[in-house]
Parts: sequence; structure tokens; C-alpha cells
Amino acid sequence: MLSRGPSLPAIALFRLGGWWVGNLERLRVALAVCALVAEVFWEPRVSPHFLLAIAAYASFAVLMALRGRTQSGALGLFGLFADTAFFLVLANRGTGILMWLPWVFYFYLLSRAVARHRPWEVLLVVGITIGFCLLAPAAHMAELRRAVALSGILAGAFAVHKRYLDQRAADLGLQAAAAADEAAASATQERQRIAADFHDGPLQSFISFHMRLEILRKLMERDLSAGLKELQSLQQLSQAQVRELRAFVRSSRPVEGDSANLAAALRRVTEEFEKESGIPVTFTGGESAFSTGHETGSDLLQMVREALHNVHKHARATRVAVALEKNGRTLDLSIDDNGVGFDFSGAYTLDELELLRLGPASVKRRARSLNAEMLLESWPGRGSGLKLKIPI
Repeated sequence: MLSRGPSLPAIALFRLGGWWVGNLERLRVALAVCALVAEVFWEPRVSPHFLLAIAAYASFAVLMALRGRTQSGALGLFGLFADTAFFLVLANRGTGILMWLPWVFYFYLLSRAVARHRPWEVLLVVGITIGFCLLAPAAHMAELRRAVALSGILAGAFAVHKRYLDQRAADLGLQAAAAADEAAASATQERQRIAADFHDGPLQSFISFHMRLEILRKLMERDLSAGLKELQSLQQLSQAQVRELRAFVRSSRPVEGDSANLAAALRRVTEEFEKESGIPVTFTGGESAFSTGHETGSDLLQMVREALHNVHKHARATRVAVALEKNGRTLDLSIDDNGVGFDFSGAYTLDELELLRLGPASVKRRARSLNAEMLLESWPGRGSGLKLKIPI
């Protein structure tokens, strides 16, 4: 079923509210001028004091409108105080032709307070206006008193909720900015890793290949038989370079992980590695399907790819064993090889590796992003082992 969008009345109400808030300065002038005109031309008994108050407020409203900016700080508080005082004057006067004006002006006052001021300022205005209406003995206050109390309470609640939403929006903005910074840092680290891998791998191989081509040219000029042997060696080197390039591209390609069956996806990764590198891989685990979140599954598969790429590139291993097992809410992953190991001996946790600056940076970064417990074992000349416990 297709979801319906906002109704036309809701859209119209939203636009009206936006127009009202966006024109508060003009509305203040319009209400002040209406009060002044009504008092001068239509009120049978003109009060000099009331007329002076209206004229002073109208002048203030015009000056604020001419500033052309939203008032804030001390000036904003002074404007709120002036609006509140003018409402009290209107409420006390509210008879005859001006009986309607306090109602309209109070709505303006509350909307301005909620839109432009903090909750405690709104509650202060509400408290002053309700207290004045309760204490004023005038007979015409009965209806206004109830309206002021009800709308004031609603405005106070709305101001508090608006403050909560503003704070929530600010927190989400900070989180979004932090996430964007983290994504940018991760992208930079990934580019640096790719550049370093390309420099240490394919680029060095091509430089070596170029140098040996020059040697081949000189050999062919002096000894054709030796040159042919060198040519055969170069062919083998070229094949190794192709395999290394394929492994490099495979390790850089985003993982299409199957979060519904992580074990099956991991088996495919090991099969691809064995096919491309020629190194036999034994995979155990995954007798029964289990699922993880898409992000967790993708990160785990990419980490396995990077670990296998490091084995192919550095370890000179002749076999690799990968094991995956689910224990409750934890995945146990291990990758072992019989290569040359690292240039250190022993077993180190993730914190120890980072402190000592040991081990592959890309694998450590992936393990940290997965909140995994990591143990890296190295036996120089005999191989290495990577153990991870990943919460799911």
C-alpha cells in the first residue's frame, strides 16, 4: 500500500504557521497600529494614558521592524517584556471596540515567545499573564482569564518540548558531523593502504620486471641460450605478477557479503583466494547457516580478504586454514598459515599490537570497528595465526 502524503489542510496550516513566525515584526506593527486607530477614531471615550501607551508601543514596534533583523539577547528580552506589558494594558482596557484585541495579541505574544525565546522565558511570560488575569477584578476578564490560562499552559508545554527537539537535533547534528569525519578518515586510511600496497606489490614487481628486461637484452646480445633461460624466468615472473595484481584487485574490491549466511560467503572468499593465489585453503565451520547484520558481515569478510592478501603477499605460505564458529552471541574466527611469520615472536592482543605498533594496520582497524577481541600469534619461520572473537 502506498503511503499518503500530508493532506492539503495540513500543508496549508504548516505554511500559515511559517508565514506567521516569519512576519512577527510586521504583525507587531499591524496590531499596534490597529489598537491606535481604533482608540483614536472609534473609541467613544478616549483614555489619554492608554493612548500614550499605544503610541509608545507603536513607535517601538516600527523601530524594531525597521531594524530588519531578528532581535536576540538583551534586545530580544526587552522586546518580550514590552510585548507582555502591552498585553497587560490591552487586557485591562479590553472593552468597547478593542475587546477583541487582547485575544489576538495574546496569541501573537505566545507564538513569538515560543518561536524566539527559551522555555524559562516563555514560562515567565505565561506566569505573569495568568497571574495578572487572576488578580484583575474587571468583569470582562472572566472569559479572557480561562483562555489565557489554557493557551498559556499549552504554550509552556510546547516550549519545553521544542527545547527538547532542538537539543535532540543539535545532538544528531554532532553525531552526523562525527560520522562524516570518521568516514572521511576511513576513506583517507583506505586510500593510503591501497597506495602503499600498490607501491610495495605490483609497482615493485613491474620495476623488477623492467630491470630484468634490460638484463635479457644484454644477454641476448652475448649468449642466446642464457637469454632464452632468462626469458623463461621472465615469463614465470609475469605470471606471478598477474596473480599478484588479481589478488590486489580482489582485496580492494568491496565485498558483496551475504549477511543471511555468513559462512557460505566466507567459504566463497576462501575459494576465490585459493583459485587466484594457488595456495590451498582449508575452511571449517558453517555447518548450519547463521546471519549477522549487513555491516558486520561485510566488515568481517573484508577483514578476511585483507588477512589472506597479506598471507599471499608476505608469508610465502604453502597452506592456509580458516575456521568460523558461532558460540552464542559471539563469532570465533581463526586464520592460520605455515609461512614465515611476522618479525616478532609470541602472542599479542589488539591493545598490545597497537601500543607496540606491530601487526597489519588494516586488520587491526577492522577488528577495532567490529569491537572484536583479537589475538595475533607469530612463530618466525613456522607461520602465524589470527584469532578473533566478534560480538553479533
